[in-house]
Amino acid sequence: MPKHQIHPDKWIDLYADYLFNYTITRVSDREIAQDLVQDTFLAGLKSMKNFKGEASERTWLISILKRKIIDHYRKINSNKGKAEVRIQYNDSESEGDWLEERVADPFDKTAEDSMQNSELGDAIHDCLSKLPKKQANVFKMKTILNYETEVICNELNITASNLWVIIHRARTAMADCLKENWF
Repeated sequence: MPKHQIHPDKWIDLYADYLFNYTITRVSDREIAQDLVQDTFLAGLKSMKNFKGEASERTWLISILKRKIIDHYRKINSNKGKAEVRIQYNDSESEGDWLEERVADPFDKTAEDSMQNSELGDAIHDCLSKLPKKQANVFKMKTILNYETEVICNELNITASNLWVIIHRARTAMADCLKENWF
């Protein structure tokens, strides 16, 4: 026999404030928090038959709410990078087409782009040659070659904190040098 009973008619009075406060600390948006609490109550109503009474009503509702919060963040993250921007232009054949169809091809490089990239590459190599040898090595390994911190530390026999100090100094020096010589 279940230890706890379920009383959905009392949920708002008993748990709404608690669930809202729990949610607002995790999503930092009042409307989203209210929606998630409302979704939790609806999900609780739909799955009342699954309530076994092994936990308190509040604990059961919190577990539903936690899943709702996780689903909220999954939805946000899955939509990143998807733009549904429309642009108005008049073209008899394709009026109202999506913006993505009119965007320049990023792989269509012009001679000017190639020249600028070449100049930037030369400036980077020039600035890199002006760094102390250890800073230059660390900068190349971390920033250009994308080596893992542990690999760099093992190869150069330095600590992780030392690595980050060296990287910071190298990046600052590179930024100053590029500002002076390229921009």
